[in-house]
This record gives sequence, structure tokens and C-alpha cells, in this order.
Amino acid sequence: MVESRISRTDKTEFTECWRTSWKTPYIMRLALSAGIGGLLFGYDTGVISGALLYIREDFDSVDEKTWLQETIVSMAVAGAIFGAAAGGWMNDRFGRKKSILVADMLFFVGAIIMAVAPAPWVIIVGRIFVGFGVGMASMTAPLYISEASPHRIRGALVSTNGLLITGGQFLSYLINLAFTNVAGNWRWMLGVASIPALVQFVLMLSLPESPRWLFRNGKEEEARSIMERIYPAEEVEEELSALRTAAEQEKRIASSLGDEGGLFGQLRSAWRNDAVRRGLYAGVTVQVAQQFVGINTVMYYSPTIIQFAGFASNKTAMALSLITSGLNAVGSIVSMFFVDRYGRRRLMIISMIGIITCLIVLSIIFFRASVTAPKISPTETAFFSPNASCRAYTEAIDAGSWGCMTCLNKENHCGFCSSGMNPRADGACLEMNDEVRGMCRAEKRIWYTKGCPSKVGFMAVIFLGLYIIVYSPGMGTVPWIVNSEIYPLKYRGLGGGIAAVSNWCSNLIVSETFLTLTEHLGSSGTFMLFAGLSLTGVVFIFLLVPETKGLQFEEVEKMLHKGYSPFKKKRSKSNENVVG
Repeated sequence: MVESRISRTDKTEFTECWRTSWKTPYIMRLALSAGIGGLLFGYDTGVISGALLYIREDFDSVDEKTWLQETIVSMAVAGAIFGAAAGGWMNDRFGRKKSILVADMLFFVGAIIMAVAPAPWVIIVGRIFVGFGVGMASMTAPLYISEASPHRIRGALVSTNGLLITGGQFLSYLINLAFTNVAGNWRWMLGVASIPALVQFVLMLSLPESPRWLFRNGKEEEARSIMERIYPAEEVEEELSALRTAAEQEKRIASSLGDEGGLFGQLRSAWRNDAVRRGLYAGVTVQVAQQFVGINTVMYYSPTIIQFAGFASNKTAMALSLITSGLNAVGSIVSMFFVDRYGRRRLMIISMIGIITCLIVLSIIFFRASVTAPKISPTETAFFSPNASCRAYTEAIDAGSWGCMTCLNKENHCGFCSSGMNPRADGACLEMNDEVRGMCRAEKRIWYTKGCPSKVGFMAVIFLGLYIIVYSPGMGTVPWIVNSEIYPLKYRGLGGGIAAVSNWCSNLIVSETFLTLTEHLGSSGTFMLFAGLSLTGVVFIFLLVPETKGLQFEEVEKMLHKGYSPFKKKRSKSNENVVG
């Protein structure tokens, strides 16, 4: 039975997903409705990158304090940690559907709070509410989709959630760009997220609970009626039979281990279960690796990174960031084509190799940009009033050696005003305040505060795009697919919640430290650090993550009970697909 199933899966492509969904549109309705949670996840994590540029202009305290910028960005991530933890428990206790509805309410409330925020701390409160929703949606949406999908096309359908995440990020950049010149720009950017939250809430009210959750909670007939709308008639009994077998095996394991009640009892019981523990090794590994490649520095701070590369205009930075987010969405579509054909493990390893290459090249580009930055010209600086000149520059003993990068050092509180003749020629180092910025721009010059004019800045944009292209089809979507299918049914919500918490904890570390790292290591050193972390990640993926493509959930569980090693000899073609 297993061998014939795998031979069919080897031929499964995106076209199979399309054919099945065309014959049974109910499947796609379930996937897309639940996937709006992914859209909200992507929108709320992406929108802050552009909104932050204008929040800095409205609140001087935000512009002056790096830690406050990092906090506004990262509080959604901190909220997501608790949202994912609570979501894991809620999914197992109350079901997938109710968890999605709660996430929608959190999204809606958070968006409204941010839109009307009178002070930075209120924005932070709204970000925390949104974070709760993001954390719950991040692990619930793929779980719901995977449990309502035929196993042959499960990877492609769960990839629709990844597509909607990246689509949400792309939409957030479009919205950012659309509201650039509108009064209250950042308020509209952050408040728009309330609309899809409301839409999903209404849609989910008419959709059923996950059939597998219903079965496990003693509602077999209800589960059967839903499966009859998803699977061909001849496969329904096969799926129900597999679920009964898995349930009986769970009872035997629980009896032998002395299954305990309560959350902590369930955690102890899960850890003593070989399949769950090995699933967590794989699931947590891919989630942590996804974040430590540095992806969310690009998603949260991409306009700032573009400014590091020498593009000073907020509008230009957001327009270029739109390209990177668009490539991210395209990469998710590529994943839908290949994840059920070439497998999860292979896509992730290839993706990681490409990521490491791009990070090393980006490090070299930013190093080159820093050493070729323009110098500070005494003549250009003197062109403006004496009170406009940067005090740190005029009082420096080594002022003659100052360049643009020295001028923009955070401790100096200065900005770089480009030369009137050539933006990449030597320019002026001036005090960083609204009046001086206006004086610089009145002379038709460019005002820089994050990065310096550079001949190689466009190369940074190109390799940021390549980084996204190699990240999105593999490490962008596959970790969520792996975590939606690698845990036994009884522990699926708990395991997915633990892995999602590890993802958001890693995300918080990266997003909360990125600007500080760039101040101390420079952009070049920061990207090289991520390259080293990515190398470590690909080693752990190779050692700990098995292939799960095309397998029923119950077959994945059997494989994990036996144990996985990449060095095991494969006895046959079919066995190779099951083991590795």
C-alpha cells in the first residue's frame, strides 16, 4: 500500500493540485479561507517596515532612539511568542476553527489601536495585540489546511498559506506606497489590516472544524461527512481506518508511558514519546533556521537596509522594497509547483546553500560601499550657516579624516548632505534636525541619515532580490509545511505550538538586535554573521529533518518511531522515499 502511494506522489505536481481543486472546489475554499490568516500574518509583519519611516517623522523620540524603533517592530514578535504558545493549547482543546476566530478578533483590535495611537507606547500596545493574532495564525492556518487536504497535494495546499503570507507582505508594501503622500499615512497603513481580519471572521463562521480534530474528539460521523466532501468516495474509509489505527496506537503508547493530564503533564508525556520528540527535533530545527538566516531583517527593515545601500528617499526605499517582497510572493508560487514533487528536505537544503551565498556577497557589497563612501568637505559644510555644521565634526581633532560613514555614526547625531554637483562627491556633515534637513533639501541636495551615497548600492538591491528568490520557495514556506504534518494527531497542536514559539523567539532575537548589530558590526559584519548562522542551520537540517512528502500522517508517525538518520542505508527505491 505504501509503495503504490509513493509512486503516485512522485508524479504529483502543481497541476495535480489544480486538477483536484477544480474537481472538488470545497478543498480550495477551505484552504483559501483559512489562508487569510497567513495574509494577515504577512501584512502585519511587513507593514511596519514602511510605517516606521513615517512614525519616526511624527515622533522625535522614535527617531532619536534606536531601541524604541526596535521595540515597535519587535513587540508584535513578542506577542506572537505568547500567541503561538496559547494557540497550541487552544488548537488541541477547542479546535482549529475557534483558534482562527480568536486570532481574527486580536488582529482587528490591534489594527484599530495602532490606527488611532496618540503616542508611541500606544502603537506598541497595538503591536502586542496584533502579535498575539500573528502567533496563533502562524501555526493554526497551516495546521487546519493540512488536516483538510488529501495527502497527495497536502504540500501544495499548505504552500497556499505561504503564498498568502508573502502576498500579505507584498500587499503591505503596496499599501505603504499608496499612503505615502496621504495625511495620517502610517495610521492608514497600520489600520487597513482590520479589513481582512473581519472578512476571515465572517468566512470561517460558515466553515467546518478540522475533520481530524473532530475524529479525535469522538465526533466520527461529523468527521466522515466532511471527509466525504474532500476525498474521493473510495478513499474515505481508508483515511478513517488510518485514523482509527493511529488512535489505538496513541492509547497503547499513553498507557505504557502513564499519560498525564494538564498542560505540563501533556508536555512530559509528549517528550517521552519517541515520535513526538524526534518530530520536535526536526520541527524546531527548521523554524529556528528559518529566522537565523536573517529573513525578517529584510522583511521588517528592508526600506532601512535600502537606505543603508545609499537610497535616501523614503519613497524610493519603499518602491525598491516592493520588488523584494514581490519576489518573495513569486517564490511561494514556485514552492507550490515543486514541494510535492522534489520534497521538503531537498528544497530546504538547496535554499540554504543559496541563502549563504547571497549573504556572503551582500556582506562584501556593504563593505565595499562603506570604504568608498564620500569624504566630508569643509567647503561644502561651510556653505551652510555655522549653526548648521555638525558640532561633533567641527570639534573633532581628526576632522580631516572624516567620511560620510563617520558623520552618520549614531553617537554624532549628524546627517550627510550630498554635494550639489554630484551626489557621490564629497559633501557636508550637518546637525540632524528638521530645520537643517530642510536647508539641505532646499538646495536640491539629498539628505542621508542611514547610509551613504554609493556606486554599488544597486548591487545590494539585486542581491537582496536574489536572497529572497532562493529563500522563499524553500526556507520561506517549507518549515510551516513540515510542522503541519510531522507530529502525531494527539500532539499536533502542542508540537506545532512549541515549534512556532521557537520560531517567534528566534524572530524576536533577530529583529530586536538587527539595528544594534549594524551600529556595532556594520551592515557588512551583520550579514556575514547571518551567513555563519545559516551554515550551522543547514548542517542541523541535514542531520535531523526527514522527508515527509506524500506520506499519510500515520506513516510519518511510524517513520519517526523507528528513528531517522541521513546515513542509514536505503534498501529499496520505495524505502528511500519513506526514510529519507
